Amino acid sequence: MYSIIDIESNGAGYRHECIIDIAIYRYDGQKITDQFISLVNPESDITPFVQKLTNITPKMVKTAPKFHEIAKRIIEITQNTTLVGHNIDFDYRMLRQSFKRLGYDFQTNTLDTIPLAKKMIPDEVSYSLGKLVKSLGIPLTNHHRAEGDARATLELFKLLISKDTENEIIQKQHDETNAKTYINKIKVLTQDLPNEKGFVYFQNEAGKIILSDYVQDINKFSKKVFNSKSKKWEQVQKDVEQINYELTGTDIIAKLILNSKNIKKREVCPFGLYFRNNKYIVEKNKLNKAERPILKFRSFTQGTKAVQFIGLQEEFNDVSVFLKKIDFRKRNELWLGQGRKLGEKLFLIIENGKVVSYGFYELFTQIQTLSKLSKLKIDLPLSSADLHNDLQLALLRGDFETLPLPK
Repeated sequence: MYSIIDIESNGAGYRHECIIDIAIYRYDGQKITDQFISLVNPESDITPFVQKLTNITPKMVKTAPKFHEIAKRIIEITQNTTLVGHNIDFDYRMLRQSFKRLGYDFQTNTLDTIPLAKKMIPDEVSYSLGKLVKSLGIPLTNHHRAEGDARATLELFKLLISKDTENEIIQKQHDETNAKTYINKIKVLTQDLPNEKGFVYFQNEAGKIILSDYVQDINKFSKKVFNSKSKKWEQVQKDVEQINYELTGTDIIAKLILNSKNIKKREVCPFGLYFRNNKYIVEKNKLNKAERPILKFRSFTQGTKAVQFIGLQEEFNDVSVFLKKIDFRKRNELWLGQGRKLGEKLFLIIENGKVVSYGFYELFTQIQTLSKLSKLKIDLPLSSADLHNDLQLALLRGDFETLPLPK
Protein backbone atom coordinates (compact mmCIF):
# COMPACT_ATOMS: atom_id res chain seq x y z
CA MET A 1 0.00 0.00 0.00
CA TYR A 2 1.33 3.44 -0.96
CA SER A 3 0.60 7.07 -0.08
CA ILE A 4 1.57 9.40 -2.92
CA ILE A 5 2.20 12.86 -1.51
CA ASP A 6 3.09 16.39 -2.51
CA ILE A 7 3.59 19.36 -0.22
CA GLU A 8 4.08 23.08 -0.86
CA SER A 9 5.76 25.20 1.82
CA ASN A 10 5.63 28.91 2.65
CA GLY A 11 9.27 29.40 1.60
CA ALA A 12 10.64 30.28 5.03
CA GLY A 13 14.25 29.47 5.97
CA TYR A 14 15.48 25.88 6.15
CA ARG A 15 13.76 23.97 8.99
CA HIS A 16 11.50 26.96 9.66
CA GLU A 17 9.19 26.27 6.71
CA CYS A 18 5.50 25.55 7.23
CA ILE A 19 3.11 23.58 5.02
CA ILE A 20 0.61 25.64 3.01
CA ASP A 21 -0.72 22.99 0.63
CA ILE A 22 -0.88 19.19 0.89
CA ALA A 23 -2.28 16.36 -1.21
CA ILE A 24 -2.15 12.63 -0.43
CA TYR A 25 -3.52 9.76 -2.53
CA ARG A 26 -3.69 6.33 -0.88
CA TYR A 27 -3.00 3.80 -3.63
CA ASP A 28 -3.16 0.00 -3.36
CA GLY A 29 -1.24 -0.68 -6.58
CA GLN A 30 -4.45 -0.81 -8.64
CA LYS A 31 -6.65 2.10 -7.65
CA ILE A 32 -6.94 5.13 -5.34
CA THR A 33 -8.63 4.00 -2.11
CA ASP A 34 -8.58 7.34 -0.26
CA GLN A 35 -7.44 10.89 -0.77
CA PHE A 36 -6.82 14.04 1.25
CA ILE A 37 -6.30 17.49 -0.27
CA SER A 38 -6.17 20.75 1.67
CA LEU A 39 -4.69 24.18 1.94
CA VAL A 40 -3.05 24.72 5.33
CA ASN A 41 -2.79 27.89 7.40
CA PRO A 42 0.96 28.23 8.11
CA GLU A 43 0.37 30.80 10.87
CA SER A 44 3.24 32.76 9.32
CA ASP A 45 4.08 34.68 6.13
CA ILE A 46 4.27 33.23 2.63
CA THR A 47 7.24 34.57 0.68
CA PRO A 48 6.53 36.58 -2.50
CA PHE A 49 8.44 33.95 -4.52
CA VAL A 50 6.18 31.13 -3.30
CA GLN A 51 3.05 33.23 -3.85
CA LYS A 52 4.10 33.79 -7.47
CA LEU A 53 5.11 30.13 -7.97
CA THR A 54 1.99 28.53 -6.47
CA ASN A 55 -0.58 31.32 -6.77
CA ILE A 56 -1.37 30.69 -3.09
CA THR A 57 -1.92 33.97 -1.26
CA PRO A 58 -2.15 34.74 2.49
CA LYS A 59 -5.85 35.45 2.00
CA MET A 60 -6.42 31.94 0.61
CA VAL A 61 -4.90 30.19 3.65
CA LYS A 62 -6.30 32.55 6.28
CA THR A 63 -9.39 30.40 6.85
CA ALA A 64 -7.69 27.08 6.00
CA PRO A 65 -7.18 24.52 8.78
CA LYS A 66 -3.96 24.70 10.79
CA PHE A 67 -1.64 21.71 10.74
CA HIS A 68 -2.71 20.44 14.16
CA GLU A 69 -6.27 20.27 12.86
CA ILE A 70 -5.37 17.95 9.98
CA ALA A 71 -2.60 15.94 11.69
CA LYS A 72 -4.89 13.06 12.68
CA ARG A 73 -6.21 12.74 9.13
CA ILE A 74 -2.66 12.60 7.74
CA ILE A 75 -1.76 9.80 10.15
CA GLU A 76 -4.91 7.88 9.18
CA ILE A 77 -4.37 8.06 5.43
CA THR A 78 -0.65 7.23 5.57
CA GLN A 79 -0.88 4.46 8.19
CA ASN A 80 0.72 1.16 7.11
CA THR A 81 1.79 2.61 3.76
CA THR A 82 5.02 3.55 2.01
CA LEU A 83 5.21 7.31 1.41
CA VAL A 84 5.94 8.01 -2.27
CA GLY A 85 7.01 11.36 -3.68
CA HIS A 86 9.10 13.10 -6.32
CA ASN A 87 12.06 14.19 -4.14
CA ILE A 88 10.41 12.53 -1.14
CA ASP A 89 13.11 13.76 1.26
CA PHE A 90 11.54 17.24 1.18
CA ASP A 91 7.95 16.08 1.75
CA TYR A 92 8.98 13.63 4.48
CA ARG A 93 11.07 16.29 6.25
CA MET A 94 8.17 18.75 6.11
CA LEU A 95 5.84 16.18 7.69
CA ARG A 96 8.35 15.16 10.36
CA GLN A 97 9.14 18.72 11.44
CA SER A 98 5.44 19.70 11.42
CA PHE A 99 4.56 16.71 13.61
CA LYS A 100 7.59 17.35 15.82
CA ARG A 101 6.20 20.80 16.64
CA LEU A 102 3.18 18.96 18.02
CA GLY A 103 5.39 16.62 20.05
CA TYR A 104 4.77 13.60 17.79
CA ASP A 105 7.48 11.49 16.15
CA PHE A 106 6.13 10.72 12.66
CA GLN A 107 7.95 7.85 10.94
CA THR A 108 7.22 5.74 7.88
CA ASN A 109 9.00 4.04 4.98
CA THR A 110 9.63 6.21 1.93
CA LEU A 111 10.12 5.75 -1.81
CA ASP A 112 11.49 8.39 -4.20
CA THR A 113 10.32 8.41 -7.83
CA ILE A 114 13.40 10.37 -9.02
CA PRO A 115 16.02 7.58 -8.65
CA LEU A 116 13.40 5.03 -9.75
CA ALA A 117 12.77 7.00 -12.96
CA LYS A 118 16.50 7.35 -13.62
CA LYS A 119 16.88 3.55 -13.43
CA MET A 120 13.81 2.61 -15.42
CA ILE A 121 13.57 5.50 -17.90
CA PRO A 122 17.21 6.39 -18.59
CA ASP A 123 18.53 9.14 -20.88
CA GLU A 124 15.81 11.70 -20.12
CA VAL A 125 16.96 15.31 -20.52
CA SER A 126 15.55 16.25 -17.11
CA TYR A 127 14.04 14.39 -14.17
CA SER A 128 12.25 17.39 -12.68
CA LEU A 129 8.57 16.52 -12.32
CA GLY A 130 7.28 19.06 -14.83
CA LYS A 131 9.72 18.19 -17.63
CA LEU A 132 9.67 14.44 -17.00
CA VAL A 133 5.89 13.99 -17.10
CA LYS A 134 5.65 16.24 -20.17
CA SER A 135 8.22 14.04 -21.92
CA LEU A 136 6.21 10.96 -20.95
CA GLY A 137 2.86 12.42 -22.00
CA ILE A 138 1.48 12.42 -18.45
CA PRO A 139 -0.97 15.29 -17.88
CA LEU A 140 -0.01 17.87 -15.25
CA THR A 141 -2.53 20.51 -14.24
CA ASN A 142 -1.89 23.18 -11.62
CA HIS A 143 1.88 22.61 -11.51
CA HIS A 144 3.38 23.65 -8.14
CA ARG A 145 0.08 23.02 -6.42
CA ALA A 146 -0.06 19.94 -4.20
CA GLU A 147 -3.09 18.31 -5.86
CA GLY A 148 -1.75 18.64 -9.41
CA ASP A 149 1.80 17.55 -8.57
CA ALA A 150 0.67 14.62 -6.40
CA ARG A 151 -1.67 13.37 -9.13
CA ALA A 152 1.10 13.60 -11.75
CA THR A 153 3.47 11.77 -9.37
CA LEU A 154 0.85 9.03 -8.95
CA GLU A 155 0.56 8.59 -12.73
CA LEU A 156 4.35 8.50 -13.00
CA PHE A 157 4.50 5.90 -10.24
CA LYS A 158 1.90 3.75 -12.05
CA LEU A 159 4.10 3.87 -15.15
CA LEU A 160 7.18 2.86 -13.17
CA ILE A 161 5.33 -0.07 -11.61
CA SER A 162 4.05 -1.23 -15.00
CA LYS A 163 7.58 -1.15 -16.44
CA ASP A 164 8.88 -3.23 -13.53
CA THR A 165 7.06 -6.47 -14.28
CA GLU A 166 9.12 -8.53 -11.83
CA ASN A 167 8.89 -5.85 -9.14
CA GLU A 168 12.65 -6.14 -8.81
CA ILE A 169 13.60 -2.46 -9.04
CA ILE A 170 10.75 -1.33 -6.79
CA GLN A 171 11.76 -3.89 -4.18
CA LYS A 172 15.45 -3.04 -4.55
CA GLN A 173 14.78 0.67 -4.18
CA HIS A 174 12.64 0.02 -1.11
CA ASP A 175 15.33 -2.18 0.41
CA GLU A 176 18.09 0.32 -0.35
CA THR A 177 16.13 3.17 1.19
CA ASN A 178 15.30 1.37 4.39
CA ALA A 179 18.29 -0.91 4.82
CA LYS A 180 20.52 -0.14 7.79
CA THR A 181 23.38 1.06 5.60
CA TYR A 182 25.87 3.66 6.78
CA ILE A 183 24.34 6.31 4.48
CA ASN A 184 20.87 5.60 5.83
CA LYS A 185 22.25 5.69 9.37
CA ILE A 186 23.55 9.22 8.73
CA LYS A 187 20.20 10.25 7.26
CA VAL A 188 18.14 8.87 10.15
CA LEU A 189 20.40 10.33 12.85
CA THR A 190 20.76 13.81 11.33
CA GLN A 191 17.44 14.49 9.56
CA ASP A 192 15.84 16.23 12.55
CA LEU A 193 18.90 17.99 13.96
CA PRO A 194 18.52 21.79 14.00
CA ASN A 195 20.84 24.25 12.26
CA GLU A 196 21.33 26.11 15.52
CA LYS A 197 23.94 26.66 18.23
CA GLY A 198 24.10 24.21 21.07
CA PHE A 199 25.64 21.19 22.74
CA VAL A 200 25.56 17.96 20.77
CA TYR A 201 25.85 14.49 22.31
CA PHE A 202 26.73 11.37 20.30
CA GLN A 203 25.67 8.24 22.19
CA ASN A 204 26.23 4.53 21.63
CA GLU A 205 23.61 1.78 21.80
CA ALA A 206 23.81 1.70 25.62
CA GLY A 207 23.25 5.47 25.81
CA LYS A 208 26.83 6.27 26.85
CA ILE A 209 28.05 9.65 25.56
CA ILE A 210 31.00 8.98 23.25
CA LEU A 211 31.33 12.53 21.91
CA SER A 212 30.07 15.89 23.16
CA ASP A 213 30.84 19.42 22.04
CA TYR A 214 29.47 22.93 21.79
CA VAL A 215 29.01 23.87 18.12
CA GLN A 216 27.67 26.75 16.06
CA ASP A 217 25.49 24.48 13.87
CA ILE A 218 24.42 21.13 15.33
CA ASN A 219 23.26 19.69 11.99
CA LYS A 220 26.37 20.71 10.02
CA PHE A 221 28.75 19.53 12.74
CA SER A 222 27.09 16.12 12.98
CA LYS A 223 27.21 15.58 9.21
CA LYS A 224 30.84 16.73 9.20
CA VAL A 225 31.70 14.03 11.76
CA PHE A 226 30.00 11.35 9.65
CA ASN A 227 31.60 12.50 6.39
CA SER A 228 35.09 12.90 7.83
CA LYS A 229 37.82 10.46 6.76
CA SER A 230 39.93 11.32 9.81
CA LYS A 231 40.87 8.35 12.00
CA LYS A 232 39.88 10.20 15.17
CA TRP A 233 36.21 9.94 14.16
CA GLU A 234 36.22 6.31 13.00
CA GLN A 235 35.11 4.78 16.32
CA VAL A 236 32.44 7.46 16.82
CA GLN A 237 31.07 6.83 13.31
CA LYS A 238 30.92 3.11 14.03
CA ASP A 239 29.44 3.20 17.54
CA VAL A 240 26.96 6.10 17.48
CA GLU A 241 23.31 5.04 17.56
CA GLN A 242 21.62 8.24 18.72
CA ILE A 243 22.32 11.97 18.75
CA ASN A 244 20.83 14.31 21.31
CA TYR A 245 21.31 18.01 21.68
CA GLU A 246 20.73 20.99 23.97
CA LEU A 247 20.04 24.36 22.35
CA THR A 248 21.79 27.36 23.90
CA GLY A 249 20.44 30.24 21.85
CA THR A 250 23.56 32.40 22.30
CA ASP A 251 27.32 31.99 22.74
CA ILE A 252 27.05 33.63 26.16
CA ILE A 253 24.62 30.97 27.41
CA ALA A 254 26.90 28.25 26.02
CA LYS A 255 29.90 29.65 27.91
CA LEU A 256 27.85 29.95 31.10
CA ILE A 257 26.80 26.29 30.85
CA LEU A 258 30.39 25.19 30.15
CA ASN A 259 31.60 27.19 33.15
CA SER A 260 28.94 25.69 35.43
CA LYS A 261 30.14 22.23 34.33
CA ASN A 262 33.76 23.16 35.16
CA ILE A 263 34.72 23.02 31.48
CA LYS A 264 37.00 25.57 29.85
CA LYS A 265 36.95 25.89 26.07
CA ARG A 266 39.45 28.24 24.50
CA GLU A 267 38.03 30.56 21.88
CA VAL A 268 40.22 32.11 19.21
CA CYS A 269 39.46 35.77 18.43
CA PRO A 270 42.20 36.82 15.99
CA PHE A 271 40.78 40.25 15.13
CA GLY A 272 40.52 43.34 17.32
CA LEU A 273 38.90 46.77 17.49
CA TYR A 274 41.32 49.70 17.73
CA PHE A 275 40.87 53.48 17.86
CA ARG A 276 43.47 55.43 15.91
CA ASN A 277 43.49 58.89 14.38
CA ASN A 278 39.93 59.47 15.63
CA LYS A 279 38.77 56.39 13.78
CA TYR A 280 37.65 52.86 14.75
CA ILE A 281 39.39 50.12 12.76
CA VAL A 282 39.56 46.32 12.73
CA GLU A 283 42.80 44.46 12.19
CA LYS A 284 44.60 41.26 13.15
CA ASN A 285 45.75 41.35 16.76
CA LYS A 286 49.11 39.79 15.97
CA LEU A 287 50.00 42.81 13.82
CA ASN A 288 49.91 45.05 16.87
CA LYS A 289 51.19 43.26 19.95
CA ALA A 290 52.01 46.51 21.77
CA GLU A 291 48.42 47.79 21.74
CA ARG A 292 45.56 46.02 23.49
CA PRO A 293 42.34 45.76 21.44
CA ILE A 294 39.20 47.42 22.80
CA LEU A 295 37.14 44.40 21.69
CA LYS A 296 37.99 41.05 20.09
CA PHE A 297 36.22 39.33 17.19
CA ARG A 298 36.05 35.78 15.83
CA SER A 299 36.12 37.07 12.25
CA PHE A 300 36.88 40.19 10.25
CA THR A 301 33.22 40.31 9.17
CA GLN A 302 32.04 40.38 12.79
CA GLY A 303 34.44 43.24 13.48
CA THR A 304 33.36 45.18 10.40
CA LYS A 305 29.70 44.93 11.43
CA ALA A 306 30.61 46.27 14.88
CA VAL A 307 32.46 49.24 13.37
CA GLN A 308 29.48 50.00 11.13
CA PHE A 309 27.17 49.94 14.15
CA ILE A 310 29.50 52.16 16.21
CA GLY A 311 29.69 54.63 13.31
CA LEU A 312 25.91 55.11 13.46
CA GLN A 313 26.09 56.24 17.10
CA GLU A 314 27.24 59.88 17.10
CA GLU A 315 28.06 59.79 20.83
CA PHE A 316 30.76 57.17 20.18
CA ASN A 317 32.83 59.68 18.22
CA ASP A 318 34.22 60.36 21.67
CA VAL A 319 36.08 57.14 22.45
CA SER A 320 35.84 57.77 26.21
CA VAL A 321 32.02 57.61 25.94
CA PHE A 322 32.32 54.33 24.06
CA LEU A 323 34.71 52.84 26.61
CA LYS A 324 32.38 53.84 29.44
CA LYS A 325 29.45 52.22 27.62
CA ILE A 326 31.12 48.80 27.44
CA ASP A 327 32.94 48.92 30.77
CA PHE A 328 31.37 46.86 33.53
CA ARG A 329 34.11 46.96 36.17
CA LYS A 330 32.69 47.51 39.67
CA ARG A 331 29.16 46.90 38.36
CA ASN A 332 26.69 45.30 40.76
CA GLU A 333 23.71 44.56 38.56
CA LEU A 334 21.10 42.11 37.41
CA TRP A 335 21.15 41.61 33.65
CA LEU A 336 18.12 40.25 31.81
CA GLY A 337 18.28 38.87 28.28
CA GLN A 338 17.13 36.25 25.78
CA GLY A 339 16.93 32.65 26.98
CA ARG A 340 17.42 29.35 25.18
CA LYS A 341 13.94 29.23 23.68
CA LEU A 342 10.87 31.36 23.02
CA GLY A 343 9.31 32.63 26.23
CA GLU A 344 12.37 31.94 28.37
CA LYS A 345 14.60 34.68 29.82
CA LEU A 346 18.20 34.61 31.02
CA PHE A 347 19.43 36.46 34.10
CA LEU A 348 23.01 37.23 35.11
CA ILE A 349 24.09 38.28 38.59
CA ILE A 350 27.11 40.58 38.36
CA GLU A 351 29.05 41.49 41.50
CA ASN A 352 32.07 43.83 41.38
CA GLY A 353 32.23 43.50 37.61
CA LYS A 354 32.23 39.69 37.60
CA VAL A 355 29.49 37.26 36.60
CA VAL A 356 29.00 35.04 39.64
CA SER A 357 25.70 33.32 38.79
CA TYR A 358 23.15 32.86 36.05
CA GLY A 359 19.77 31.23 35.59
CA PHE A 360 16.56 31.09 33.58
CA TYR A 361 13.03 32.29 34.29
CA GLU A 362 9.72 32.95 32.55
CA LEU A 363 7.91 35.34 34.91
CA PHE A 364 9.40 38.55 36.31
CA THR A 365 7.90 37.74 39.71
CA GLN A 366 10.44 34.90 39.95
CA ILE A 367 13.38 37.31 40.17
CA GLN A 368 12.06 40.24 42.21
CA THR A 369 14.09 39.45 45.31
CA LEU A 370 17.52 37.96 46.01
CA SER A 371 15.91 35.10 47.92
CA LYS A 372 13.86 34.18 44.84
CA LEU A 373 16.91 34.51 42.60
CA SER A 374 18.88 32.20 44.89
CA LYS A 375 16.40 29.39 44.17
CA LEU A 376 16.95 29.70 40.41
CA LYS A 377 20.60 30.72 40.15
CA ILE A 378 23.44 28.49 39.02
CA ASP A 379 26.80 29.49 40.46
CA LEU A 380 29.92 29.68 38.27
CA PRO A 381 32.83 27.69 39.72
CA LEU A 382 35.42 29.13 37.30
CA SER A 383 36.54 32.67 36.55
CA SER A 384 34.20 34.48 34.17
CA ALA A 385 37.01 36.49 32.55
CA ASP A 386 36.50 34.71 29.21
CA LEU A 387 32.95 36.11 29.17
CA HIS A 388 34.02 39.75 29.41
CA ASN A 389 34.48 40.28 25.67
CA ASP A 390 31.10 38.66 24.86
CA LEU A 391 29.37 40.74 27.53
CA GLN A 392 30.94 43.94 26.22
CA LEU A 393 29.69 43.11 22.71
CA ALA A 394 26.26 42.36 24.20
CA LEU A 395 26.24 45.75 25.95
CA LEU A 396 27.12 47.41 22.66
CA ARG A 397 24.25 45.63 20.86
CA GLY A 398 21.81 46.31 23.70
CA ASP A 399 21.13 42.60 24.23
CA PHE A 400 20.58 42.97 27.97
CA GLU A 401 18.37 45.06 30.21
CA THR A 402 20.48 46.16 33.20
CA LEU A 403 18.87 46.59 36.63
CA PRO A 404 20.21 47.18 40.16
CA LEU A 405 20.58 43.97 42.15
CA PRO A 406 17.33 43.33 44.06
CA LYS A 407 17.42 43.20 47.83
